[in-house]
Amino acid sequence: MRIECKIDGRERGFELDPTLSLRELLVRNGNLCVRDSDDGEGFCGSDTVLVDGTPVYANLMLAGEVDGREVRTPAGLGEPGKLSYVQQALIDAGVVQSAYNSPATALLLTWLLENEPNPTREQVKDALSGVYIRDASYENYYLAVKLACELRDKGGYESKIAPDYRPELSYVGKPGSKVDGPQLVRGERAFVEDFVDPDACHLVMLRSPYASAYINSIDASAAEALPGVVAVITCFNCPDITYMQAGQGNPEPSPHDTRLFNHKVRFVGDRVAAVIAETKEIAREACGLISVDYQVLDPVFSVEEAMAEGAPRVHDGIVEYGVGAPEDLDEYNKDAGDEREGKVFYPFPLRADIHRNIAASNKGGIGDVERGFAEADAIVDETYRTTNVQQAPLEPHLCYAKMEGGRLQVYASTQVPYHVRRIVSWVCGLPQNKIHVVKTRVGGGYGSKQDILVEDVCAYAAYATHRPVYYRHTRAEELVAASARHPMRVRVKMGAKKDGSITAIFMEVRANTGAYGNHCLTVPMNSCSKVLPLFKVDNMAYDLITYYSNKLQPGAYQGYGTPKGSYGIMMAMAQLAEKLGIDFKDMAVKNHVETGYRLEILKGLGEGREGNVVPVGSCGLDECIRRGCEMIEWGKREESDDPDWKIGKGFAMIMQGSGLPGLDHAEAICKLETDGTVILNSGGADIGTGLDTISTKVAAEILHLPLELVSVISGDTDSAAFDTGSYASSGTFFSGNASVDAARKLARGIIAEAALQMGEDEADLELRYPGEVHSTRTDATLSYGDLSHACCAGDGRGQVVAHGSFITTANAIPYGAHFAQVAVNVRTGQVKVQKYYALQDAGTPINPELAQCQMYGAALKSIGHTLYEDMTIDEKGRPLRTTLTDYGVPMIFEQPDDFKAVMVDVNDADGPFGAKSISEIACNGAAPAIGNAIHDACGVWMRSWPMTPEKVLRELGRI
Repeated sequence: MRIECKIDGRERGFELDPTLSLRELLVRNGNLCVRDSDDGEGFCGSDTVLVDGTPVYANLMLAGEVDGREVRTPAGLGEPGKLSYVQQALIDAGVVQSAYNSPATALLLTWLLENEPNPTREQVKDALSGVYIRDASYENYYLAVKLACELRDKGGYESKIAPDYRPELSYVGKPGSKVDGPQLVRGERAFVEDFVDPDACHLVMLRSPYASAYINSIDASAAEALPGVVAVITCFNCPDITYMQAGQGNPEPSPHDTRLFNHKVRFVGDRVAAVIAETKEIAREACGLISVDYQVLDPVFSVEEAMAEGAPRVHDGIVEYGVGAPEDLDEYNKDAGDEREGKVFYPFPLRADIHRNIAASNKGGIGDVERGFAEADAIVDETYRTTNVQQAPLEPHLCYAKMEGGRLQVYASTQVPYHVRRIVSWVCGLPQNKIHVVKTRVGGGYGSKQDILVEDVCAYAAYATHRPVYYRHTRAEELVAASARHPMRVRVKMGAKKDGSITAIFMEVRANTGAYGNHCLTVPMNSCSKVLPLFKVDNMAYDLITYYSNKLQPGAYQGYGTPKGSYGIMMAMAQLAEKLGIDFKDMAVKNHVETGYRLEILKGLGEGREGNVVPVGSCGLDECIRRGCEMIEWGKREESDDPDWKIGKGFAMIMQGSGLPGLDHAEAICKLETDGTVILNSGGADIGTGLDTISTKVAAEILHLPLELVSVISGDTDSAAFDTGSYASSGTFFSGNASVDAARKLARGIIAEAALQMGEDEADLELRYPGEVHSTRTDATLSYGDLSHACCAGDGRGQVVAHGSFITTANAIPYGAHFAQVAVNVRTGQVKVQKYYALQDAGTPINPELAQCQMYGAALKSIGHTLYEDMTIDEKGRPLRTTLTDYGVPMIFEQPDDFKAVMVDVNDADGPFGAKSISEIACNGAAPAIGNAIHDACGVWMRSWPMTPEKVLRELGRI
């Protein structure tokens, strides 16, 4: 059919099937900015366009329906080389982060402002009601609309965007446009899908319908015979390489317990076969032609089932160790099961016992907890339970790989490009110099893209077939087969004196690592290591065991275990305070650490190794608590006009870390170009958080250059030096410090070269804006451009280049206090979060507007997992929620009406320019703050999340 329409003001004509989606028509028109986040479900809004002035989802509209009509896309906003006022305001408000749907929000808000020049808050909320935003939350979109109106009407801003920090500095601590903001808000080529060649093959995965089964045989002959099928990869023809999919430093604190395809499937959704075909449709058809003979086995799903005597073993093969193998290993392996189990390899011991389904364990402590409990006047001993919840980024897991020039090119949406390269090297049997990983822009990760869930099989398929291969999870696959939070059972025993002084704390953690052991030690360890160091307590102990089960494999998720520990410890502390008859807030203030306190408990809380005992470098907890109490009017009882609604207030004290001291490593290379500009190659991975902007700012600050004269190239394994990646809140602290080191070394190199060229002593020279060397003795100047040009001339000494790196045993620990006010309907069990205040000591926020939005986003995620997010399965392990609509992520109407993120100013000596990490910690406060607020409202203690209406009513004795 011939379809003629107007797209962004241009008349266009197409010959195509009218039943294709409008989005497919637009993709053929070259519109990259209309994206698919939900398989055409109409939930995320990233495919929003205007048809005859009305917003529609391009995935849900047929191409034939736009014949003779006008279509407006985000690509039509602004002018060539110039952003529209709405696009600029979105960037300046800090909401353009991972940005997978930023073009759609720019279009929607443009449409709103064209129809309502000065919209109300409710009108903004209504306009964005169909847009799913996971990274920045929704709060600063109201600010963005206000800024857009000011920019449109007055040519500039009157409203304050975010607080300023460090007045003596030019860029650091000041709101400023994100360096990749224009690229992202326009919808230019940025994400993996934008680099896929037209002739790329598609990979579609056949997945297991059973939670536990051996694969006796696979007949793929009919699939292989289908025209257009290139290859079918199964457990019978894939490399016999055992590895792990967690992107962690070497040696990895996770067991190597999987292959590309295993002879035993261990959860519903586990890989069975990959079909590589010339189109996605052919690949899907071929999957339906594959015949698999399964030997179905009994599964275990919960920790209680996995630990039971005689429970089915999830992994029952032989065990091997890199170092530290136990003396009785040969005897242990005699009890191994069927050879189809495969093997489990531990790089070093994690105190595992796979015959008892134990993937890892650890215990330790300081002081004498039994003596501490004996000295207590009151003791609380309670258990708290958490479930699987999903990171749910807008952009699903995806990868594009191809052979080019004898090398394997991998385009990955990843937090860990160098770990991707290492694991792909293992799987393909290629040396790392033959693999080039390009980290594209990441459309949301939140920890999920620390795990190598698609890159391994996509890269191998491209290598094995010598065809370009594109692999993209469907949204259902994200909810069935990607990673999630580790479910945990956290027991907290806490004792205290009558005055509230805590005498002892004991934490018992039992975690569920699902089918494979990704992060099986480190996530549960974080539930202790990022919680116990909050307290000045001499007697503390922990005991954790992680069990395999036949649920999907968990992985990294923002907070990385800490939300579960924070939930347990803060709920128990509130109950203990009530038992003692003292204010919970006062008890928290009495017992929390302060600057200089030595954290002895960290010695036993390393990643399978001895941890680093460090003093607290800076701590703003007192100020966070004081200001939060003032804001929420702590101690004032709020009453509702409706007797069914009871109002309460809650509070939680939280901490996190800034990377992994003693384990993480970051590098950067800084080069002075011949015109005096600077290129900084950072190994760090910007995942939407503004890490490239941080590197740009610190380099410009140190080198006294305008921001536009510094360019950052990051996450490319060919052009940058090694970096462990963006996880564990390491970006600012590790990658940022590496950029600082490189820039400072470049500054010293410039001074040294200028001394030779100018005939001056180095001590008499200084760098000054806008990029020149100045002599304080003679007042002579030399521009960076002239200096560098001379260096690179035929008689020059070579380009001025500096290599920076950063390792440390110090830790810039962020602290915070989160406050919630909730209304609980004692008749229906409904919980509404009326107010939520997140206060955190942020060090010096290098990008304050981005940091503030990340606090909002992380807090809203944690409100979601506290109240309703849950990956439920049936009795056979089959997921029941395979769409975002069913799963239930928070949207704009679920956001608290009174929502504030406050950064308390402290300066940390170890962070770059005094900065600490800021976003991950904000995931840790909602569950305990809301749980304690529910208790304050109606008197019940909620000891499991999500805190659903049914659970509230059960605790109230209503059902």
